Amino acid sequence: MSATTQQAQVPDFNLLDPAFIANPYPIYHRLRAMAPVWRSPIGFNVVTRYDTAALVLRDRRFGKNYVENITKNYGPQIVDEPAYASMSRTMLVLDPPDHTRLRSLVTKAFTARRVEAMRPQIAAVVDALLDRVQPQGGMDVIKDFAHRLPIIVICDMLGIPEADREQFFTSSRVNGRLVDPVPLSPDEIAAANANTLETNAYFDSLFELRRRDPQDDLTTQLVQAEEAGDRLTPEELRANVGLLFAAGHETTANLIGNGLLALHRNPDQWQAMKDNPALIPNAMEELLRYDSSVQMTGRSVLEDVELAGVPLPKGAQVVCFLGAANRDPDAFAEPDRLDITRQKVTPLSFGGGIHFCLGAQLARIEAQEAFAGLIRRLPTLELPERDTPKWRRSFTLRGLTTLPAVWH
Repeated sequence: MSATTQQAQVPDFNLLDPAFIANPYPIYHRLRAMAPVWRSPIGFNVVTRYDTAALVLRDRRFGKNYVENITKNYGPQIVDEPAYASMSRTMLVLDPPDHTRLRSLVTKAFTARRVEAMRPQIAAVVDALLDRVQPQGGMDVIKDFAHRLPIIVICDMLGIPEADREQFFTSSRVNGRLVDPVPLSPDEIAAANANTLETNAYFDSLFELRRRDPQDDLTTQLVQAEEAGDRLTPEELRANVGLLFAAGHETTANLIGNGLLALHRNPDQWQAMKDNPALIPNAMEELLRYDSSVQMTGRSVLEDVELAGVPLPKGAQVVCFLGAANRDPDAFAEPDRLDITRQKVTPLSFGGGIHFCLGAQLARIEAQEAFAGLIRRLPTLELPERDTPKWRRSFTLRGLTTLPAVWH
């Protein structure tokens, strides 16, 4: 994105610039101060204020309209690309009634009661992961801990055999560029296609296994819905199991990594949490607000509307910068200050409305148990490279590629 004459107050910035990815918050503040809706040079209407973003997320006049939007950006042939064809069948980008139908098939697996019942199992996974690394005196927090924990949990939910999991530990990182507002290059599309085809092949084999050997898991439940013939097509089965796997681990891994980095850049807050682990649940909400794993979500205007006094025609694209909304001073006092005792923290990091993150409660519990385990087992943990972290080349999914840690 570049500034125009009309918007000269905003300096030039590129959503994929490493400097911007490392610290987007000064730009967010500039955008938020300028206008409730900022028209970007590539055609998006950018929302950075909390109240405005919350309205877009819950108002039914804003929807996904995914296929129409991607064909605007790439041309009609894009829907034939495997990565986009698969994405277009996920509940993540669909509007009712298809969204309602697909989400209803999996909602029962993510109820608050069922997810809370998983807490002891999640705590046991945390301890097992820390058992592996504690004698070493150091680890890569992302590779050895933050990435592995939610993968194990979602593999258990989906019924992925333990013998198959190593491939996901070593290679499974979601391509955040696929959901960025900046279009992908041909090479990036080719890489996304290859990853999609590889993932689809694995899940097809898993579906065959669960047809032969049904289990008490989410994949079996969905395979049976697909076999019923009227609730789920084979293509939707493949796309949405893939979505559950990806969404079930990527954002949680980033929450743990981003949160640990933020705490070590604010050592008084890290110490406060170690001194009083009862603060952990509230601290997770503050970490979600302070440096969200998901920085952006998009909507399409389904009918002519006026948004914060700005008229938007049907078909206009609105991009909510969730990371900016979470730092809105009208919503949060001293928003750039990390305060794990902050009261009534309601970040927009899990979205809102009908697309509110299905796994929000699961992510919270995984993060709570992860930090409880780190405090209990590795109280002297330090991050030697906390001032020079390595961020992934993605704007929408904000996370680190690596995060070295040591302890004594």
